[in-house]
Amino acid sequence: MKLIKIYNILNSLQDGEIIFLKADGDFMLLTGVILSAQTTDNQVNKVLPELFRRFPGPAELAAAPKNAVVDIIRSTGFYNNKADNIIAAAGMICRDFGGRVPENMDDLLKLPGVGRKTANVILGACFGKPAVIVDTHFSRTVQRLDLTPEKRPDRIEADIAAKTPDEIQYRFSMLMNKFGRDYCKASRPLCSSCPVADLCNWELKDRFLSS
Repeated sequence: MKLIKIYNILNSLQDGEIIFLKADGDFMLLTGVILSAQTTDNQVNKVLPELFRRFPGPAELAAAPKNAVVDIIRSTGFYNNKADNIIAAAGMICRDFGGRVPENMDDLLKLPGVGRKTANVILGACFGKPAVIVDTHFSRTVQRLDLTPEKRPDRIEADIAAKTPDEIQYRFSMLMNKFGRDYCKASRPLCSSCPVADLCNWELKDRFLSS
């Protein structure tokens, strides 16, 4: 199966865990993923330490003045909505989930600012559960490699999940994300050095093989 062949090649090239957001604990990672919308992981990594120095847990963040949170996260963009979401999510975690990040999709989706992508990050990274994380890098790479005909994120997730063994879904998601960042870039993919070029039938590949 092509998907498994690609997984095996990329996995053989990657030692250890793949980490994009530097977070100490489930709640810090959840907050970081909410903040990562429409910005870079590097930018989030710059603000998370100060945010959690000031407000180290759900109770503290739930009670935080919005203006203080905005001042810290401003550089991540959309800071008013993000501040509202992380404060409200912290409050819901305290009120409805005993101060702990929930471990299932349905409850995670109840949290403000949390969609399926964010929920899958938490399920896979924090709880070791099957999780297909569909972001822009993942969507681009699985489509170019012809691993799915689907275009909508929810359908991509369902299709890839059906084709991928539970025990490697999260790892596959992270490998494809990193592959998209390192090789299969949006505008100038590095097809000439791509480790899975022989398995790729992308119609524009030849244009970049010689570049």
